[in-house]
Amino acid sequence: MRPLIRLAPLLMACVLTACAGIDVSTNYDPSAVQQLDGYKTYAWLPQPQGSDKRVYNPIVGGEVERAADAYLQSHGYQKVEANPDFLLGWHGAIDNKLEADTVNAYYGYPYDPMWDPFYGGGPVAMSAPETVVREYEQGTLLLDVVDAQSKKLVWRGQAQSEIDDNAKAEKQQSNINKSVEEILERFPPRGGK
Repeated sequence: MRPLIRLAPLLMACVLTACAGIDVSTNYDPSAVQQLDGYKTYAWLPQPQGSDKRVYNPIVGGEVERAADAYLQSHGYQKVEANPDFLLGWHGAIDNKLEADTVNAYYGYPYDPMWDPFYGGGPVAMSAPETVVREYEQGTLLLDVVDAQSKKLVWRGQAQSEIDDNAKAEKQQSNINKSVEEILERFPPRGGK
């Protein structure tokens, strides 16, 4: 039983990691809500350039655009070459993060055969809480909606998630697709399409 107690904090950290999902947020110009509701056509801004080739490369860019095109077109938007209502652009980043989790060995439930009063035992001292520090990489994807006439940013969606460097290409593409979809589910803001 004691080796399991020592592994409990590490196991808990692994469980929390497995539960990590995609955090999505959006921001928009409140005065542009009616304008956003009226958008029907879009075009892409030029591919962004950046120094991190894990983010800024034709494979990632193509996957972001394919996922956004599929979502937008399935929701009635039309991609056009000339005179779009809005321009769509994306940016990304990968940052190193630290996470610290403090847990006690029994997670608040003091069970040990020595503690059970039916077997003559009494309360056993709880082991001290342990803190597990974990380093990981977090990816951020931004999708921007720019009004085609004014060239002003009117809506931005952001998705953040932990990156698994060992994930196969199919899993990485699936994560990009899911991030794009979860961002665009919030476009336009409430009251829109």
